[in-house]
Amino acid sequence: MDLTAENDRFPPCPAPFNMAEYVLTSGGAAADKTALMIVSGTDVEEWNYGRLRSAVRGTATGLLQLGLVPGDRVLMRLGNTPDFPLAYLGALAAGLVPVPTAAALTEAEVAKMSPMLKPAAVLRDPDVASAPAPLEVSLERLRAMRDLPPAAWHRGDPNRLGYIIYTSGTSGKPSAVMHAHRAIWARRMMFDGWYGLRAQDRLLHAGAFNWTYTLGTGLMDPWTCGATALIPEAGTAPSGLWQLLRDHDATIFAAAPGVYRQMLKSDHAPVLPQLRHGLSAGEKMADGVRGHWNAATGTAIYEAFGMSECSTFISGCPDHPASPGALGRAQPGRRVCLMGDDGPVEAGQSGIIAIHNTDPGLMLGYLDAPDQTASRYRGDWFLTGDQAHMDADGQITYLGRNDDMMNAGGFRVSPLEVEAALAAAPGITGIGVVEVTIKEGVSVIAAFYTAPAPLDHQALDQYAKDNLARYKQPRLYQHVPELPMGANGKLLRRALRADYEGKNNA
Repeated sequence: MDLTAENDRFPPCPAPFNMAEYVLTSGGAAADKTALMIVSGTDVEEWNYGRLRSAVRGTATGLLQLGLVPGDRVLMRLGNTPDFPLAYLGALAAGLVPVPTAAALTEAEVAKMSPMLKPAAVLRDPDVASAPAPLEVSLERLRAMRDLPPAAWHRGDPNRLGYIIYTSGTSGKPSAVMHAHRAIWARRMMFDGWYGLRAQDRLLHAGAFNWTYTLGTGLMDPWTCGATALIPEAGTAPSGLWQLLRDHDATIFAAAPGVYRQMLKSDHAPVLPQLRHGLSAGEKMADGVRGHWNAATGTAIYEAFGMSECSTFISGCPDHPASPGALGRAQPGRRVCLMGDDGPVEAGQSGIIAIHNTDPGLMLGYLDAPDQTASRYRGDWFLTGDQAHMDADGQITYLGRNDDMMNAGGFRVSPLEVEAALAAAPGITGIGVVEVTIKEGVSVIAAFYTAPAPLDHQALDQYAKDNLARYKQPRLYQHVPELPMGANGKLLRRALRADYEGKNNA
């Protein structure tokens, strides 16, 4: 059953098109309107739309003056500062292909990307680990570019490659996901289908500048419609977000479920008369957290479900809240179905969530991996690998993944990648990694290992820190006499999870 009526199809992206131009001009915001505020308890850094546009186009000029040409890939190794979105949009404005990556990645992890990615340049904060590239552009040099004359927007086919992001694949190796410039056009379906976003809004996102959730929901989307983006100063504690929401008249708040949990540990939430609602994505939110937030603020939280290959496409929203326990409905304009063995299933049945290949937000494919790309399709439908149930009203309830992918604070992590890194740790003879629930609404990455005797967990933790980004590191280590294996010798990760949770969550 295709969940989108024929007369609700989303209009095609205009052409010629440039993603950065669209983000910074489509909302029609005046040059003196505030586009961005970096807020703290004592100070504010403010950017208006005129300054933002000038800095982005100046950055585009500077990058082109270095000899880079449209289509070149530019690896971004920048920290939690405004430099990140400015460089990202500057590269797009020039027709380059930015590759935003998590600052937490180690030098070894970045080095593994280079042979396939072949970046023409790396944009480098000296405090962020990186790897060699033909051209390294320092943070100081990037900042100086902002005052250069503006480059012309590099317009072209909206289906051409715009940017690349990395996601952990089921193979255990990070996959490079290619997105077209048109992907930003598809995000308009979220404005009514999830956010309720308007030009007069002031959206505070609790994430870092260099997280793709923040980059899209916290910055690109507010700017696209001419709203104001509020980003907390780096290092702001969750408990400090209450004051920022009140002091800066935030109308919408966005965060991962873990941030909501931390905020709600405070004894008292201030009155937030301007706040309409909260947004959540990255992982499933526990019903208890949602209820606690509603009691504390009098506002609802609207969740969204998505993936690196298509951002968010199922959600609740102010006009159509999700039913209890459900993810919500396909956003207006999305073509989504639940796929069974013989094709799309009818309402009341379960299947794999699938997205039609005409969705403008769907990836172009995996970089240099046509077989991997083809394996994700059945006919015209992209299979997410996530099982769900749909009722007669189109409400979709998540049932779990077909594979063993883990979720760490909104980042998808492959257990194979973590196992490969830890297998060489001194003393370990066998390793199995899985996400386990330690209490309601809280899950962590756990490493179960075999060894002649229990190992020093501090030493294991340090080994993980040296070889894996923070979000990929296990939070729990457990020595086991043996790892559960199937008849074909395959590790049974679900058995590890079930055994642990059965003993500890009874």
